[in-house]
Amino acid sequence: MPKILMIAYHYPPIAGSSGVQRTLSFANYLAEAGWTPIVLSVHQRAYSALDEAQLARVDPRVKVVRAQAFDTSRHLAIKGRYLKLMALPDNYISWLPGALWVGSQIIRREQPEFIWSTYPTASAMLVGLGLKKISGLPWVADFRDSMSEPGYPSDPWTYRVVTWIERKTIRHCDRAVFTAPGAVRMYAERYPHAADKLTIIENGYDEEAFTQDSAAPTPKVGTEPFTFLHSGLMYPKERDPTALMQALAALKHEGVGPDQIRVRFRASGHDDFLDQLAKREGVRDYIDLAPRVPYAEALAEMLTADCLTIVQARSCNHQIPAKVYEYLRACRPILSLTAPEGDTAGTTRGRAHCTVADLEDAASINAALLKVSREQSDPEALCAPARYADCSRLSRTNEFLELLAELNRDSAE
Repeated sequence: MPKILMIAYHYPPIAGSSGVQRTLSFANYLAEAGWTPIVLSVHQRAYSALDEAQLARVDPRVKVVRAQAFDTSRHLAIKGRYLKLMALPDNYISWLPGALWVGSQIIRREQPEFIWSTYPTASAMLVGLGLKKISGLPWVADFRDSMSEPGYPSDPWTYRVVTWIERKTIRHCDRAVFTAPGAVRMYAERYPHAADKLTIIENGYDEEAFTQDSAAPTPKVGTEPFTFLHSGLMYPKERDPTALMQALAALKHEGVGPDQIRVRFRASGHDDFLDQLAKREGVRDYIDLAPRVPYAEALAEMLTADCLTIVQARSCNHQIPAKVYEYLRACRPILSLTAPEGDTAGTTRGRAHCTVADLEDAASINAALLKVSREQSDPEALCAPARYADCSRLSRTNEFLELLAELNRDSAE
C-alpha cells in the first residue's frame, strides 16, 4: 500500500477552524483509495479549543502521530510577555524540533512515497522543508492561499521570516498547490522560474457530512423573518460588513423591519466588532450574533437557511472561502457579497440560486437583499446536489491522486 506523510497543524480535535476539513478529508479519502496516510500534527495542548466529536470523523486506517508543541502566547509567556523570536513565524514554532525528529523517524520506519504539508500555519511548511532536505522525497506544498502579500504579514519581522519560508518552499517543493486561480497567477508572476510547479486543487465539501443523521435539517416553525446566514469567521478588514450594515439601515429607512429581514452571524469570532458596528448604523435589531456549534449542527443550519451569505473583500480577490463549497452543496439561495471581478464571485456567479453584490456598495447590497428575500426559489434548481459533485472533496482527492501519479512519472523519467 502506498504511503504519504501529511504534515498539518489543523487536525481533529481542533475546534473552530474550517481549515481542518481539507486535511481530514484528503487523509480519509486517500485511505479509502488504498493509501496509508500518516498525519504528523501537534500535541493537542497547542489547540486553544477542542471538539472531541471531530475525532469520530477520522478514518481508523489513518495513522496520526503528534509532536510536542506549545502555543507561545499561552504556554511560554511570562505575565503575557515573550520574546518575539519565540513566535516566528507563528506561535507554534516550538513544534519544529520535535516534528523534524518524529517525521524523520516516520520516514525511516514507514518509507512513505511522498511528503505533503499544508498552510496556513507557516511552521508546517518549515517542517515540510526540513523533511524534504533530510529525505529527498517528493514534496507537495499545499499553500491554499498566499503566504505573503505586500504589507502582509503586517509585522516587519514576521514578514521577513514568512517570505523567506515562502521562497524556500517554492524553490524546494515539487508541486505548490493553491485553491484559487488568482493565487496561481499571482505566484506565477512572483516566481516565474517556478511557474510549472504551480497547480490548483480547490476546496470542497464532504457528501458524507451532509447525509449523516446528525446533519439532518430542522424545519423552521411559525412566521420568522427572512434570514441571511453567514456561517463562520468575520474579519474586520478582509470581510468588512460596513456596507452591509449601511444597506440594512437603508432598508430600515424604507420601512422594511427586522421582522421581515435579519442577518445571522454564526461563530463570527468578532461579535463585539459586529455589535458596535450595527449599533453605530442603528440596525442592531436586524442582526443575530450566534455562538459556535458543532460542525454537524452548522451544516444542518445551512440546509434550512433562507439564504446563505458570503462576505469577501476586494483585497482577497484571489481567494475563495472554503464555506462556498458547503454553501453550494446545501442547495440554498446564496448571496455573495464580494468584488464582482474576484475568484469568489467567479465561483458563485452563474449558479441558478446565486446572487452577487459588491461588498463595498451599500446600494447594490440593499437591492440584492430585497431581490433575494422577495423572489421565489425554484425547488428543482435548488434540490440538485449531484450538479455540484465536481466540488466534493472526493473529487478533489481524485485530483490530488492525479498530481501524485504525475510526480511518480516525473521521478521515473
